[in-house]
Amino acid sequence: MEKLRIVFMGTPDFAVGILDTIYQNNYDIAAVITAPDKPAGRGQKIKYSAVKEYALEKGLKILQPTNLKDTAFLEELKSLNANLQVVVAFRMLPEAVWKMPKLGTFNLHASLLPQYRGAAPINWAIINGETTTGVTTFFIDEKIDTGAILLKEEIPIDENENAGELHDRLMELGSDAVLKTLTLIATGNVQTTIQPAGEELKTAYKLNRDNCKISWDKPGREIYNLIRGLSPYPAAWCYMKDNEQEWSVKIYSSSFIEENHNSAPGTIITGRKEIKVTVKDGYIKIKSIQFPGKKKMEAAELLNGMSFSENAIAF
Repeated sequence: MEKLRIVFMGTPDFAVGILDTIYQNNYDIAAVITAPDKPAGRGQKIKYSAVKEYALEKGLKILQPTNLKDTAFLEELKSLNANLQVVVAFRMLPEAVWKMPKLGTFNLHASLLPQYRGAAPINWAIINGETTTGVTTFFIDEKIDTGAILLKEEIPIDENENAGELHDRLMELGSDAVLKTLTLIATGNVQTTIQPAGEELKTAYKLNRDNCKISWDKPGREIYNLIRGLSPYPAAWCYMKDNEQEWSVKIYSSSFIEENHNSAPGTIITGRKEIKVTVKDGYIKIKSIQFPGKKKMEAAELLNGMSFSENAIAF
């Protein structure tokens, strides 16, 4: 059994869960590579990545290159004498980096590859109404998420689960998959599978303001899936207008009520404690919403201090 000396690469919370599992299982971590510090928020205070925060707490060596092709960085990486690199939610690596260690560089991706290659696989699986997802470990090659598969683990998606809840379950599943992968590599029992070509593939596009906006003329189930697929971050959004006032609002949780009606999509209907928006096949009942400059609120809480007229619309 070969002793592993690992360089770990990652940035967000999802990667921290995996790094912690590797650390807790007493693997030799030569260094952690993460994104450079950057200013964030209104005060533009310098913010560390979640992985850097964890690495500092555990006293691990940290590298934060701005350019992964930089000669000085490559020399420092080589001097670590790692024989394996593990990548979780990082950026695309140049060949000089992923080819460096003797045992290769593998990535953990939060989908069942080849489906949902790309930046936001957890969100898009829910947005598209999938009933199963999982994680895949694979050896990195020159393209994004296309390398030879080491192993896959699958789980069901609950029909009411949001992206945050699925993220946490996939982080646990991913930790298990990474441990199994490390054992396969250390014992020399690796058997890879080339990703199939020619399948009809769904892509996990990067999330942006446009693809997070709610279109109220879509079927209710699609809108419901978009809201839960983007909750708690970055959150689905739309405009609301009431007479002369207009707001850009974020919607964090909802339910879909299938029902026939004669109202135009986007009509806002309020009761004493509820807000509903009409869609062509029913209503989206808004449970949790955030107006500009306000905290996230339950619908009943919002209606304590705000009322809508009969002309109110969402668009």
